Amino acid sequence: MVSTRTPGFSRPRGRFTGRRRTPAQTFATETSSGSGRPPRGFSTRPFPRQRGESTFPPTPDRLNPAKLAGLASMRTVQLLGCLIAAGWAAAFPLVSDLANQRQWGLIAAPAYALAGLLCLTLPRRFAARAAAAVALVGAVLLPLGLLALHGRHQSEVMVVERSAHLLLTTGDVYLPHPVVVTDYNPYLPAMALFGLPRQLLGDSTAFARVAGDARIWFALTFFVCLLAAWRLLRPSRPGGDPRAPLLPLAVLTASPLIALALVVGGVDLPLIGVCCLAMALAERDRTVGAGLVLALACTLKWTAWPALPVAVLLLWRLYGRRPAARTALIGTAVSVAVTLPSVLTQADALREQVVRFPLGMTAIRTPAGSPLPGKVLAGFGPTGHTISLALMTVALVGVAIWLLARPPVSAIAAADLLAAGLAIAFMLAPAGRFGYLALPVVLVIWPRLAARRWSSRRPAPPGLVPDVPEPALPRG
Repeated sequence: MVSTRTPGFSRPRGRFTGRRRTPAQTFATETSSGSGRPPRGFSTRPFPRQRGESTFPPTPDRLNPAKLAGLASMRTVQLLGCLIAAGWAAAFPLVSDLANQRQWGLIAAPAYALAGLLCLTLPRRFAARAAAAVALVGAVLLPLGLLALHGRHQSEVMVVERSAHLLLTTGDVYLPHPVVVTDYNPYLPAMALFGLPRQLLGDSTAFARVAGDARIWFALTFFVCLLAAWRLLRPSRPGGDPRAPLLPLAVLTASPLIALALVVGGVDLPLIGVCCLAMALAERDRTVGAGLVLALACTLKWTAWPALPVAVLLLWRLYGRRPAARTALIGTAVSVAVTLPSVLTQADALREQVVRFPLGMTAIRTPAGSPLPGKVLAGFGPTGHTISLALMTVALVGVAIWLLARPPVSAIAAADLLAAGLAIAFMLAPAGRFGYLALPVVLVIWPRLAARRWSSRRPAPPGLVPDVPEPALPRG
C-alpha cells in the first residue's frame, strides 16, 4: 500500500475540520525553534483555515515578475503607452467644456508625445527615466504651477479651503443653508485639514498662492502614503532591496488618470494613498498604525468606510482576533471622535450634504457626471434613480458576502476586494464620473508593483518552504 502523506508535513488540523493544527502553526513552530527571528512581515501567530483553502505551504508566484519588467522595458511598449496618453490628453481640448481640463490637455499632449520620442531615441538605460521626467514635468508640474499661480481649480478645491475657513471661524465645516451647488460640502470633517495651509499662508504672494493651494497637500499626502506602502510591501532581499520606487511613482503620477486629477482637483488622491497604506500596514501587523490611517480615511470621505472591515478581516485572517479587534477599535473610536462634533451640531447639514447630495437625492444635483451605467439609469427619472441605487446595493451586498466567505490573506488580495467594491459603487452610483475610478485602479496596481508579484496569495516566508519531498516508497 502506498502512503499518500507528504513526508515532512503533519496532517493539517484546521479550524473548520475539527483538527488541531494548521500549516501556519507548523511553520511558526519551526521558525521559533531556530535561533533567528522570522522574516519581517511574517507573523508567528496562527490563523484559522477557511473552507476550500489549500492546506499545503504557500507557493511562489507562478507569474515571473521579471518577465513583466522586461515587457515594460521594451521600446515599443513604452512608445505605445506614451501615444495612448498623448491621444487621451489631446481629446480634452476638443470634448471638454471645462477650461482647466482643456488647458491641461494642451500642455500635457505635447509632453507625452515628446516622452514617446525620447523612448525611441535615447539609450535604453536612460530612456525610461528621461521620458518619465518629461511626462511628469509637462503633464503635472507645469500645468499645476500655472493654474495654482492664477488661482484656477475645480470647485472641490474651493469647497475644501472654504470648509477650513469655516472651521477656524465658526467651528463648523458645513454651510447651514446651501443655495447653489458650490455651497455643498460632500466631504467629512477631516478633509478640511487640507484647506488649512491656505488660511495660514493667504494668497498675497506667488509663493503663498502655490504653497497654500490644497492640491499641493493632496499630492504630498498621496506621495508619502504610496512611498510608505512601497517600503512595507517590498520583498526582503539579502543586502537590501535596490529597487527604488521613484520611477514607478513618477510613471503612475504622470499617467493621465492621476495627472489630470492632481492638476485640476486632486481631492481623491489622499484617499487613494491612505487606503493603500492601510492595507500594507495591516499585512505587516502594524495594528495601531493601521487603525489611525483607517480613521483618517474614514473621516475624509464616506466612500472609504469599506476599507475598515477589509483591513480588519485581513488582520484577523493573518494574525488572529486580538490584532483585528485592536485595529477596529482604534479606527472606529478615532473616526467617531472626529465626526461626532459635526453630528451633534450639524446633523441635518451633514446628512444633506455628505449623503444625499452625492447620491443625487437633493433638489440641487451634483455636477459630477459621466456616461457610466448608474448615471445613465438616473437620467430616466425617479424610477431609473431607484433602480440605480438598488443595483448598487445588491452588488455591494454580493461583494460583502464574498469578503466574508473568502477573507483576504495579503495586502494585494485586500486591495483587490476593496477595489472591486468601490468600482462597482462608482459604476452604479446615480452620480459618478471616470475620475473616481482612479482609486480602484491604483489599489490594484500599486501593491503589486511594491510586492513585485502578481498573485494575491500570501507568499512563502524566505527559508520556510521545505524542499520538494521525494516520492514515498511502498511499504513492506
